[in-house]
Amino acid sequence: MTATKHFNLDMTIAQALAVDPRVAQVFAAFRLGGCALCHMAEVETLGQVCEGYGIDADQLLETLGRLMADQPSETPSTA
Repeated sequence: MTATKHFNLDMTIAQALAVDPRVAQVFAAFRLGGCALCHMAEVETLGQVCEGYGIDADQLLETLGRLMADQPSETPSTA
């Protein structure tokens, strides 16, 4: 399974959501929309969610990684 710079299967749902607010949209696309509100988000890992809900872990991590790659770079303006 592929970990990305920002996401791995050992991090909790809450940790993943803290990386970027758009993570909730990715979860919703994988039919995991309730994860953002569930009390288990503090303890359940991405790996556990994938296993429990039959989600392809590599695909989820790849999608989350693309989310961060699409983020505009923070380069200081030289005006």
